[in-house]
Amino acid sequence: MDASLQVAISISVPTLAELVGILINNSRLSDLRSHMDSGFANMDRRFDDMKETWRAELQRVEGVLDARLRHLEDN
Repeated sequence: MDASLQVAISISVPTLAELVGILINNSRLSDLRSHMDSGFANMDRRFDDMKETWRAELQRVEGVLDARLRHLEDN
């Protein structure tokens, strides 16, 4: 085998392997990002649901307090 061919192969094979590794890693990072984005979307939805629950509960308590104050003012 010619020395220049050996040098070309010894340089190109690791470089090609590195490029393939970078592409695979990039794909995995994209998968991780989409997984994290969906997780954060679920968390946002849960916080929104919790906020609505608390808002409804506070409105209920406010209504009860208003009724009690009205009753005290009437007496």
